[in-house]
Amino acid sequence: MKKIAFILVLALSFWSCNLDDGGNSIGDFYYDYIPFESVEMPLEFEFGEAYVVEYTYYRPSSCHFFGDLYNEIDGNTRTIVVINTAEVNYGQCVEFQDELVTRNFVFLVQQTGTYLFRFWQGEDSNGEDIYLEIEVPVIE
Repeated sequence: MKKIAFILVLALSFWSCNLDDGGNSIGDFYYDYIPFESVEMPLEFEFGEAYVVEYTYYRPSSCHFFGDLYNEIDGNTRTIVVINTAEVNYGQCVEFQDELVTRNFVFLVQQTGTYLFRFWQGEDSNGEDIYLEIEVPVIE
């Protein structure tokens, strides 16, 4: 998670400088990690095939928009985090309680063995990351 924070801070630093102060700014924004609510994975993969993986998360407010998926690769382990871009509208955002968003990504199976997917689900009371872990074996 520290790597994610560093990369986002670095990226934000490049975009945060505004040399044009002519009133054309659309407002400030920041990146927000959003916990996965659910993930639909196959029970097994076939080597060389591509699979659509569907997932859901709750959109926190009207100022949050899908930004990207962070995907950290370590061998056959994938750690994945939903990243939303959030606009700072100074009190004009409407907070949502149950705005469930469904999205998907395509995963291409390029290795044998078993893949371990770690989908970020937030932090516990001690600030430790919590993950939904799903193992999917590859058949040949």
